[in-house]
Amino acid sequence: MADVTSITSGTLIAAERVNGTNVYNPAGEKLGSVEDIMLDKVSGHAIYAIMSFGGFLGMGEKHHPLPWSSLKYDTSKEGYVVDLDKKQLEGAPSYDDRDFRWTPDYGREVDKYYGAPTYWT
Repeated sequence: MADVTSITSGTLIAAERVNGTNVYNPAGEKLGSVEDIMLDKVSGHAIYAIMSFGGFLGMGEKHHPLPWSSLKYDTSKEGYVVDLDKKQLEGAPSYDDRDFRWTPDYGREVDKYYGAPTYWT
């Protein structure tokens, strides 16, 4: 089987290569990096990017789900830009526990915070 992580075509990219990509605010400050992607199982569309933020050497790090629609890829930065500053991010929905369970109510809270169209009906 072909190694899809080495294949690039136009704007397509393997999810494995997105993980670890830096996320910046419009001022160019690094906010964190993409740790994972939440996909809709039926449509296959990316719905959220899970961004790691804060902490030191993995300690105290929080995970912020960002609506995929809020991320814009910047080729000059080779990373994503989101219209947030660090203070806004500190008040954003987050979780720091690996046993966290995502619920539709939590998803609606995330979408509302970022002013994104809600995925949850």
